[in-house]
Amino acid sequence: MKITALGHSGFFFEDGKKLIIDPFLTGNPAAKNTIADFPQVDVVLVTHAHPDHLGDAYEIVKKTGATLVSTHELAVSGEVTGEGMNYGGTVTVRDIPITMVKAEHSVGVGDSAGFIWTQGGKVIYHMGDTSLFSDMKFLGEVYKPDILFVPIGDRYTMNPKDAALATSWIDPKVVIPMHYKTFPFLVQDPTEFKELCEASCRAIVTILEPAQTIEI
Repeated sequence: MKITALGHSGFFFEDGKKLIIDPFLTGNPAAKNTIADFPQVDVVLVTHAHPDHLGDAYEIVKKTGATLVSTHELAVSGEVTGEGMNYGGTVTVRDIPITMVKAEHSVGVGDSAGFIWTQGGKVIYHMGDTSLFSDMKFLGEVYKPDILFVPIGDRYTMNPKDAALATSWIDPKVVIPMHYKTFPFLVQDPTEFKELCEASCRAIVTILEPAQTIEI
């Protein structure tokens, strides 16, 4: 499976099926990709309604015919019709099973969420925007994620120390930090997160720059 970082909290996954999450491209000072780089998308996931996560989701759905999966309020917006869901629920979209899990983060429309799904033979957990909360350990025990995407930017989400603790609770094989350095107030250095993780858990920390692609 190929994973491409889009900057901030956005990522693009390819394994035959093409899935994009939190596609904040237009107006993103860190992004190097545009909507035109993604002419084929099967599923668009949106963790919550803040513009740095909703981003270009509706436009991508309109251009590609992808299915939007998000909280009910966003998925059935009137602008597009997608698959709405809520915490603990699972839907299978384009043969990809997707579970919505809790995130602790305020938002004006609907709720904030994380997603756990299986793609390319891997269990993937994208935490969205969240603070540290103890149920993360439970989610790790139940779903056993292989790849974790964790916010480290502080101020609006966890800082590197809390994010490293969350990673140790969840115990993935690979962890990828996100939601940092996009804006001046998100100043955290991912190398601090990497050092803290390596001291406390087995996860391999992979730091991705915008537009960088890896294969896992």
